[in-house]
Amino acid sequence: MTVYGAYGHTGRFVVAELRRRGYVPVLAGRDADQLKTLAASAPGLDDIRPASVDDPAALDRALEGAAAVINCAGPFAMTAAPLIEAALRAGIPYVDVAAEIEANVDTFAHFTDRARAEGTLIVPAMAFYGGLGDLLVTAAMGDWTEADEAHIAYGLSGWHPTPGTRAAGSVSRARRDGRHVRHTKGRLEYGHATPTSMDWPFPAPLGTRPVIADFTMADVVTVPSHLSIPEVRTHMTTEAAGDLASPDTPPPTPADDHGRSAQTFLVDAVVRSGGTERRAVARGRDIYAVSAPLAVEAVHRILTGAIRTPGEARTPGEAKSLGETGPLGVTSAGALFDAPDFLRALSEHISVELS
Repeated sequence: MTVYGAYGHTGRFVVAELRRRGYVPVLAGRDADQLKTLAASAPGLDDIRPASVDDPAALDRALEGAAAVINCAGPFAMTAAPLIEAALRAGIPYVDVAAEIEANVDTFAHFTDRARAEGTLIVPAMAFYGGLGDLLVTAAMGDWTEADEAHIAYGLSGWHPTPGTRAAGSVSRARRDGRHVRHTKGRLEYGHATPTSMDWPFPAPLGTRPVIADFTMADVVTVPSHLSIPEVRTHMTTEAAGDLASPDTPPPTPADDHGRSAQTFLVDAVVRSGGTERRAVARGRDIYAVSAPLAVEAVHRILTGAIRTPGEARTPGEAKSLGETGPLGVTSAGALFDAPDFLRALSEHISVELS
């Protein structure tokens, strides 16, 4: 299993999770010295393959013999397309942890037909932002085939961004010329609206907290990619939004033996249809660390065939192999997996309530 950007903050969590689950990670990335340092940090990390995203031959070597690739290296506007191209050449599944809205839009727009034609699975945004929200909304939908609106409110105790998060955010802002983006009336809408605050009734223990309304995250790409919901909105607690906006906020620091920070989160996903409301709530710790079990569980299910055929409700016991499902192209977590079962599989990392 190749992990590109293995020495990065999230990449290290992914490598550790792969090893915990019995997979042998191949360490890949742009910096050979950092790869060597990571390899020396634990036994069994002997396979290091430096590769720049502008060197297709090196990327091919990095993916040679791998069952799949997990891309943890941002900004994904720069790394996703070259890694996907390499995965298509290798004929292996590609998963990334991209939170960049525009990078995820590009992946769906540019690679859906090609990946489907070549029988390769591409799963972008398989992380805290994009993947978890999509799974929660899909689980909350239950037997609904459509809804009027979906809201995903992020209750973070704080947000100490990594250098990669800051770099990716800078690229995204530049790409949309500083404009605000939201998903409304069934499409992404760009404008110069001033962010507003409102109170959001989080479940206990948070309770009602002020949030920045339409603090738009990657869920506005993943959720509408497979669910008929014209209004998809994401909101962020004001404290976390302030941390991210401040240039003085330091990066996360380890607070336990697993390297996780002390940050906690509560994600409140609400779907509404007419006068009926359904909700899915996830609680956990460290938004970067929790992206690792999300991505690794996704790859594990792809490789073991625990995936859904498009348009077909399928339990894990009825899952088909990748070859039997046919080429699925670019897809999101909620479309590819049994969402409630996937979330239950993460019970060691995330507690989930459906109502």
